[in-house]
Amino acid sequence: MSEGRMRVRVLFADAGTFHPLDLEVPASILERYDRLIDGLQEDPAVLKGTYLDMGRLCAAWTLDDED
Repeated sequence: MSEGRMRVRVLFADAGTFHPLDLEVPASILERYDRLIDGLQEDPAVLKGTYLDMGRLCAAWTLDDED
């Protein structure tokens, strides 16, 4: 059985311009890490499938089905 997934929006800053990006990540990140940002930086499943420029990352938050 595959693990549940959740939607996350990350916001990057680049020379005064902001760029949002929506991702799907394992829902268990919230259980395994104290902070969402830690899970995005350290979880092997996220790192294997997504490159995140941590130097430009400003914010990350979960999205509801309505977002």
